[in-house]
Amino acid sequence: MNKKLIILFLMSVFLFSCGNGEDETDNGYEIAVLIDLGPVDDRSFNQGSWEGAKEYGEKNGITHKYYKVPDKDLTSYMNTVELAVTGGAKLIVTPGYMFEPVVYKAQDMYTNINFILIDGTPQDGTYSNYKTADNTIAILYAEEEAGFLAGYAVVKDGYTNLGVIGGVAHPAVVRFGYGFVQGADYAAMELEMPKDSINIKYTYTGNYDATPENQTLATAWYRSGVQVIFAPAGAAAYSVMSAAENNNGLVVGVDADQSFESPTVITSAIKMIRESVYNAVASYYNNNFYGGKNVVLDAKVNGVGLPIKTSKFNTFTEADYNYIYNQLISGKIKILKDTDVNDVKELPLNIVKVEYIN
Repeated sequence: MNKKLIILFLMSVFLFSCGNGEDETDNGYEIAVLIDLGPVDDRSFNQGSWEGAKEYGEKNGITHKYYKVPDKDLTSYMNTVELAVTGGAKLIVTPGYMFEPVVYKAQDMYTNINFILIDGTPQDGTYSNYKTADNTIAILYAEEEAGFLAGYAVVKDGYTNLGVIGGVAHPAVVRFGYGFVQGADYAAMELEMPKDSINIKYTYTGNYDATPENQTLATAWYRSGVQVIFAPAGAAAYSVMSAAENNNGLVVGVDADQSFESPTVITSAIKMIRESVYNAVASYYNNNFYGGKNVVLDAKVNGVGLPIKTSKFNTFTEADYNYIYNQLISGKIKILKDTDVNDVKELPLNIVKVEYIN
């Protein structure tokens, strides 16, 4: 082999050993975000979680990568955790309650790895055994407060015929709905409206899917006179949006700012996912990782809210929003949730009339 060929060979070996991504080092990727349902840019949990981790990694020169779970079974989830660990992960972020049984198992298998579970609590898959190990943080959100703000805003904005179409009656979905109803009632009291001035249809679809059946349900509600539907229902919210677009209806989105999904979305009851992931990742690298805890982020820590800048209200202003938000921060308003009452019909309402539909 002549000298030129030897030099070219050595150069190719050097380039190959340096890797093919700017975030890759000999130790692999330290921060891993696992993505299951939907794309990474879903404008919801996946995107918020990835952006929070990515932002911290880029600011601090820490390698980061997201991994897509290929299938819905537990084996696929666990294999993806193993892939991230093998790839050098020291910290794994898992967005969504589907990761609850995954983290429950993985936190004991990989005790030298830290986990951040977003919007869920580690449990064994039966919802009977819960455990948040010292290497895990479970971050939850005060959905009842986010729902309250949305219900309050739409009534203050002049709407009186409302609906709540939830997906599965999962605790987070229930809290959203209960909060929405109480927010509507609180606004009606402030406006000194007579009893039964606000009507709310309320139901669960039993699924989180965008289906013709869910669109038909929402269509029937709009045609019956419902003006605004709050849809904490996963992908079923897209069915509600389609129905709204075809029937001059309006929608309140959920989890993330969904104003970009449809012109019918007037606001969204959101969780500050990107910010909370960023802060949790920072706690790990700042050596104050609060492992073993289930933390509920509420208005007091700016964990929930409405995207007031992109909301399409007629009369409800940012000043109105700041007023009610500060009421939540101060603790002057007591909002009941799933652990306080078993059914929306048990909520002690003053003005709102709820029509619960099985």
